[in-house]
Amino acid sequence: MSPEVLKNVAAGLTIAIGGMLPAWAIGRFGSEAMRSLGRNPESAGPISSNLIVTIAFAEAIAIYALVVALAIKFV
Repeated sequence: MSPEVLKNVAAGLTIAIGGMLPAWAIGRFGSEAMRSLGRNPESAGPISSNLIVTIAFAEAIAIYALVVALAIKFV
């Protein structure tokens, strides 16, 4: 296999895994937040603000994976 093919495969795997796992985590966070709100609706404010921060961190991991994949592909 040529180095160019290996770079493309590595970049593809990086973005695939780096996108799937944060997406799974965000779904899990949302599910647990809805479950918590179902049990205790009065805590909607703190749960929502914490959920937004947590989702932002998980999304940042996906963005880092994109940056690494682009670095693998073009550098």
